[in-house]
Amino acid sequence: MMRCVNSILIVCIVLALAAAPVRPQAPAARPNVVLIMSDDMGYADLSSYGATDVKTPNIDGLGRDGVRMTDFYANGVLCSPTRAALINGRYQQRYLIDNVVGGATPPLKITGTSLPQLLKNSGYATGLVGKWHLGNTVDTGPRAHGFEYFFGFLGSHIDFYHHNRGPMAPDLWENDASIYPQFDGEYMTDLITDRSIRFIEQNAAARRPFFVDVAYNAPHWPYQAPGKPSPAPGTGAQQLPQQDNTATRADYVAMVEAVDQGVGKILQTLQRLGLTNNTIVIFTNDNGGEWLSNGGPLFNRKWTVWEGGIRVPALIKWPGHIQPGGVSDQVGITMDLSASIVAAAGATVPSNYDGINLFPILERRTPAVERTLYWRTNAGNRNMRAVRSGDWKLVVDANHLFVFNLRQDVGERKDLTYQRTDMANRLRPLITRWEQEMDAEARIHFPDAAGAGQGGARGARGAAPARGQ
Repeated sequence: MMRCVNSILIVCIVLALAAAPVRPQAPAARPNVVLIMSDDMGYADLSSYGATDVKTPNIDGLGRDGVRMTDFYANGVLCSPTRAALINGRYQQRYLIDNVVGGATPPLKITGTSLPQLLKNSGYATGLVGKWHLGNTVDTGPRAHGFEYFFGFLGSHIDFYHHNRGPMAPDLWENDASIYPQFDGEYMTDLITDRSIRFIEQNAAARRPFFVDVAYNAPHWPYQAPGKPSPAPGTGAQQLPQQDNTATRADYVAMVEAVDQGVGKILQTLQRLGLTNNTIVIFTNDNGGEWLSNGGPLFNRKWTVWEGGIRVPALIKWPGHIQPGGVSDQVGITMDLSASIVAAAGATVPSNYDGINLFPILERRTPAVERTLYWRTNAGNRNMRAVRSGDWKLVVDANHLFVFNLRQDVGERKDLTYQRTDMANRLRPLITRWEQEMDAEARIHFPDAAGAGQGGARGARGAAPARGQ
């Protein structure tokens, strides 16, 4: 009898559960995103990329806890082009930015579909702390593109201690207001770290998902190491190797290590606030390094489309999604970060984005994909173009054309053009068609720009770059 009662009771419970309304599971919290970009760092200026004289345990730790990418590229050979591609998720040439913004090169066009704007529309707090270099007015600054909060400078470079480019060129802002000389004497790398931490703390307290672009200006010149301020405001300028009493590699190393220490403080903040497991942390760089940098096995430097000018470190950590300790040779580029972050935030990636979502590949949910990527510049009046398709790269440097297999020759020392004319014949027309597409759209956005659509706008490609890259 008791068994019968129990059986009836169990059946009733099952039927009751089946009839009860199903409550949807609460969606997983959307990840926070901390994107850290250094300025003019060499490919081999991190310990995990081969440096022996630089200690970068915090940045390297992102790779140990996530993935280190070996074949990642900046969109441009200078600051503005790469940053433009990050913000708009597209090749910067579509907006006439082949060179640094300033002079004849226009500020970045406001599209309404920028990375920060899409995240802001999706309920994220959005902040940029550090370098902008995509427009020098409030109407063309970070907040016009979707950043709710901005602390930093609008131009290409500033004195690390006095936050200007000369006595008549102050450049330190909070939101839309100049705050110069409020923090005079304080080291810019530390200010960027501290304000980034404050942004994280405020939004953690508000229980709001956040995206913060931590845009360090180190180790860009002036090469001012921590604890070595220039003697007077505005004396920090570009130091060249042929000058007397010029900067040293030791100065540069100290600047890089200050960035690493800042990254460490940001990571400690995430840990203290219990945010580590739900925060994507990305570290990368905007282009190749200058003369004090270490490019490792790569040839040439910033300003060029050779590997030393465009291949950059990239380390990505996303606990629970990316397995620790991975090394990926998936080819990626700055604008991929835009698409990846938008997708991870649960927003819709615009169909006109040129970048792809890398996370399914880095999470090993989908196989690696072959890429075809393009670069173009006339920085310093040196016409250069390049395309990488799979392992093959074609470089057009002025009137010279080179073909390399990067998997076999990452240093671009063995020109295979005479052996692989078939590859030259396949890749060179790709650049032509890509340029035609870029320039056709540029004419739509900037119909009055002189030279637009003729291999790039005259202002973006035909004029000498503004001082201060």
